[in-house]
Amino acid sequence: MKGHQICLDHLNGREAAALVVDGHLDDLVIDSDAPRPGTVYRAITDRPVKGQGGLFLKTPDGAAYLRGVKGIGQGETLLVQVTGYAEPGKAIPVSHKLLFKSRYAIVTPDAPGLNLSRSIRDDDIRDELMALAHDGMDGSQMGLILRSAAAGADAEAVSDDIGAMRDLAETIMGDQGAGPEVLTEGDGPHVLAWRDWTDPAAVVTEPGCFEEYGILDALDSAKAARVGLGADASMFVEATRALVAVDVNTGADGSFAAGLKANLACARMLPSALRVRGLGGQITIDLAPMPKKERKTFEAALRAALRKDDVDTVMAGWTPLGHFELQRKRARLPLAEVLS
Repeated sequence: MKGHQICLDHLNGREAAALVVDGHLDDLVIDSDAPRPGTVYRAITDRPVKGQGGLFLKTPDGAAYLRGVKGIGQGETLLVQVTGYAEPGKAIPVSHKLLFKSRYAIVTPDAPGLNLSRSIRDDDIRDELMALAHDGMDGSQMGLILRSAAAGADAEAVSDDIGAMRDLAETIMGDQGAGPEVLTEGDGPHVLAWRDWTDPAAVVTEPGCFEEYGILDALDSAKAARVGLGADASMFVEATRALVAVDVNTGADGSFAAGLKANLACARMLPSALRVRGLGGQITIDLAPMPKKERKTFEAALRAALRKDDVDTVMAGWTPLGHFELQRKRARLPLAEVLS
């Protein structure tokens, strides 16, 4: 099946969205009982974590943890936003730098200025979008980023999106309440699909479309560690308590270039494999044997694949043992957890 399909359905009574690219399950978002990323709290400061520059907060959904703060005392009121999912037994990760994000526009209360996505290169389009940005944010001290999807969108739709995000941001930032409270919830899977999967796609909303498009079978495959890389090569993606281990194998291919081919296939497939499995944190890749001079080639392939990924990932580099390490945001819940 060629092309892109976005399937909106439910799994075990939970809202879910799947992106299928050329018959391959490329991304998956399933709702859960955990606070959604993007949720904004009015929180109360609790106690600092000495030596770590962090602070615990009280929220309606339990303890939250805020990094990189100074000069904030106990009992103060802060507006914070959920940035990802917490590890089991840990506090909800939050940030005090709020973002109000939609399909075309991101309003940034703490970062003034009007900006366009760097992927928009056409000067005429940039001029048109900048004019919409000036009109939409006139009189506001907040910042705005117009996303790449705005380049091909109707001007009225972009203006409406800017206005909606500005109104939401002004309402939240003007909050004068007291006590822990949820001020706005993060987007659910169906809205996230509209917001972030912006490539042209057929959208399927009929109940049962997950079964019709083979997504249930793909989920059964994703429960296993093995990911085929073409020919006889494969990689095994396995989560431990400390990290995610990725082991790349060439299979029966004993040619000189087999290791490099398998490693490049891993670079292309890894972001999708991690998204679908909902894995993040520290990731260690045990690559197939290849000459050291080919490391730059592997890094370039992985960097290109991550550039298309919407989950923040840092390429930490090589270890003395020749493993490659990543640090990845926990933007999804583990598939094993949401399907249990």
